[in-house]
Amino acid sequence: MPPSEAVIQRDVALAPFTTLGIGGSARAFVRAQTQADIVTAHRWSVEHGVNMFVLGGGSNLVVADEGFDGIVVQIGLRGTAFVDRGDDTLLTASAGETWDDVVAAAVERGLCGLECLSGIPGSVGGTPIQNVGAYGQEVADTIESVVVIDRADGRIAELAAIECQFAYRMSRFKLRDAGRFIVCEVTYRLDRRTPTPTYPDVIRYLDSSKVLTPTVRDVRHAVLAIRRRKGMVLDPSDADTRSVGSFFMNPVVPAATREYVSSIAGESAPAFQLAHSRVKLPAAWLIEHAGFHKGFVDGPAGISTKHPLALVNRGGATARDMLRLAKRIKQQVADRFGVCLVPEPIFVGFDRDPDVEYLRGETAG
Repeated sequence: MPPSEAVIQRDVALAPFTTLGIGGSARAFVRAQTQADIVTAHRWSVEHGVNMFVLGGGSNLVVADEGFDGIVVQIGLRGTAFVDRGDDTLLTASAGETWDDVVAAAVERGLCGLECLSGIPGSVGGTPIQNVGAYGQEVADTIESVVVIDRADGRIAELAAIECQFAYRMSRFKLRDAGRFIVCEVTYRLDRRTPTPTYPDVIRYLDSSKVLTPTVRDVRHAVLAIRRRKGMVLDPSDADTRSVGSFFMNPVVPAATREYVSSIAGESAPAFQLAHSRVKLPAAWLIEHAGFHKGFVDGPAGISTKHPLALVNRGGATARDMLRLAKRIKQQVADRFGVCLVPEPIFVGFDRDPDVEYLRGETAG
């Protein structure tokens, strides 16, 4: 049976459910507390011929000003469990759990593998979709399996990590099978080894704090402090946190491109060396060297005063305001350096929108 009219809400504003605080209303809205609720909502969307969007923590979404002409299913599945497996511990968390609460629980148990992902807003269900990562870690390093509902046949399935096809800030859930799977729970394989931070900011913070042999708690403390300094920890009193976090992904380019970028900038571009003569360039550095400074203002939209990679709603911004600023940044970086920035957030309610298509494109111009 489909959800009752009492369960489904009509014309629900989506902006309050997002960290950006922007977006119109959903035609229909339901909060799913169980996997059965999700299956039922999916069946209802099929029977009524409407699109369905699954809402998690809302930390990585840009919702159209026109809203979403379909049913939005907010994931409310809760629960966590820790099970020892030899030297490892399997942490299973439901999709609706707040991500940083899960990280904190793992760190309190002395478990290593998620500590550098502290302070990231959102829910567990979004972590495999985005392959969430920061400060030298990504969830692909620890994910054991993902339980999903396959919208192709309505069945519940368990996917091993290799089946998720993880790549940098990417997975099959975001690319090839976008919209097909609904994440219900995720299992992470953690251990009790001594953490070995690799990200320069974290290493510098620990060194300055005279922490020679850091524990997972030390690393979490360092990451939270760094993120707070950059306005990347949610704080209702701080306008810089009205964002989707990092708006653009760090581009992966041939090593020769780094040399070209350095020659244009007149200084050596920082980079993280990858395999096959490729490097990862910091998008924040490219944005600043293309002429956009921290605190840059573009009407009601702008760039964080703390970090050039965060585009913020300064108050009263619309989705179109944010797209305009993002397009301007992408074009200016491409014009100066020949490097194409690709956005990280998910765009909801934009049907063949030319601005979104331009932003998603991997070529500029």
